[in-house]
Amino acid sequence: MKFMLASSSTATSGRLLSLLSLLQVRRDWPGALLAGRLGVSERTVRRDVDRLRELGYPVQAVKGPEGGYRLEAGSRLPPLLFDEEQAVALAVALRIAVGTGAGIEEAAARALATVRQVMPSRLRQRVDQLEITAAKGTDQVGTDVLLALSLAIRSAEEVRFDYDSPSRPEDAALRGPRRVQPHHLVVRNGRWYLVGWDAARADWRTHRVDRIRLRVPNGPRFTPREVPGGDVATFLAARFKGSAAADAWPCQGEVILDLPVADVAPFAGDGIAEEAAPGRTRLRTGSWSWAALAAGLLRFECEIDVVGPQALRGAFAELAARAGRAAELSG
Repeated sequence: MKFMLASSSTATSGRLLSLLSLLQVRRDWPGALLAGRLGVSERTVRRDVDRLRELGYPVQAVKGPEGGYRLEAGSRLPPLLFDEEQAVALAVALRIAVGTGAGIEEAAARALATVRQVMPSRLRQRVDQLEITAAKGTDQVGTDVLLALSLAIRSAEEVRFDYDSPSRPEDAALRGPRRVQPHHLVVRNGRWYLVGWDAARADWRTHRVDRIRLRVPNGPRFTPREVPGGDVATFLAARFKGSAAADAWPCQGEVILDLPVADVAPFAGDGIAEEAAPGRTRLRTGSWSWAALAAGLLRFECEIDVVGPQALRGAFAELAARAGRAAELSG
């Protein structure tokens, strides 16, 4: 694979690069319009198109009243053209590819070395000055699995797979190969997830892709449906909060902490902290369960007044009783 950067030269090579750049950003180009953009005759455009074809670019003639040209997909990868901003963006993307968990670290490193090698010195310096540390994910996913799932999503074909995760008690009757209608592949915090409709459970499910072992062939085709709320990122964020509806914690409460707001705000997460009185903070926050919410609030080493709801007071009472029993047993 070769990479080239656009040149402003008026020589033939520079004009070829300009022509190639135009063909990459628009599907169909009338010959007269290309000639006008390049400041040459249509005859010159035809000659330049022939030169691109000789270099391996599959430029097809488009029939019609105006005629024109189209850059098609070919049987092999020809040299690619990037402008300066695209080249820097590509280098940044390759640097952070190690954190995607897609198992492409070595290929990304080789691609980055290739791009860097052909960069002008000023661009190479910009890329080398970037301070990017990509944390390598521990749960790597094979690109063959990602490609197979992507193809199934585009083809709207059910996938069958074994899932390396302990089944929940309520799923005991449904153990065995999973059958899921795949809708989205999402990467979140360096980990890949498959979001799909599980007909056997009559519910949307999220599966970690690194735990999926695909079976072949795929199942029957299906009619795609819309993820709840219409936005997969919001849907996934809600599921991680234990919510089946909106992107909000299912258990939300309000307390007064005997601490200044400056001491609370840095640890409030997505909660809302505001001054209730000098040296005291009103905090509205949430969690996936009342017990988890109460336990999380106890990390603030101070007196806590529960404003509401009653379920949060009950959770504090249960935690206190549990802590008391633990202390007695330890004694």
